[in-house]
Amino acid sequence: MNNPHRPLDAASDVVLFDMFGVIARHQSEAGKERLAALAGGPAPAFWDAYWGLRQPYDRGDVNGVAYWKRVADALGTAFDEARVARLIEADLASWSAVDDTMVTLVEELTAAGQPVALLSNIPEELAAHYEERHSWLKHFQVCAFSCRIGHAKPEPGAYRWCLEALGAEPGRVLFVDDREENIRAAEAVGVRGHLFTTPARLREVLRLSA
Repeated sequence: MNNPHRPLDAASDVVLFDMFGVIARHQSEAGKERLAALAGGPAPAFWDAYWGLRQPYDRGDVNGVAYWKRVADALGTAFDEARVARLIEADLASWSAVDDTMVTLVEELTAAGQPVALLSNIPEELAAHYEERHSWLKHFQVCAFSCRIGHAKPEPGAYRWCLEALGAEPGRVLFVDDREENIRAAEAVGVRGHLFTTPARLREVLRLSA
């Protein structure tokens, strides 16, 4: 297995970032409450359907309208066009918060000549939302959005797609993600992994001064 603690070489190594839970924040409680209220019905059943049906949406197999129809079917109900539009809007809003501390860290890496890339499980509507609003995405050599590459973490194809797009050997890539299952999947294809906990800890791993 590759050593995740080996110092990075800015000339040849790449830091591959997850987005949600690392650079962007997970859903806010207020955002989650709004979504569940819009969907109606018991919240536990809603979240079971929301997450249970999410992978094909993230992978780009279905669009937002089809995804929310599947959620409605799972709940034994139906959403009209207006309700679907509101659900899509509320879903985008719930995933929209960004950690400015992490954006600064990415900018410091690129200023120091460190190549960076992005691998995110994200549906098309949310990918477009971020592209329209966040200029820091330009720092990434590759933005591997699951909806556009046909693979979603922890599927091995997601990591292999990134390696091919970057033209990088697996041991020359450090993958940063907040989910253990995604780190294990990356390491299974030879990519080095760092389980993200805090920006301060990541700075230590990357040997960046605070």
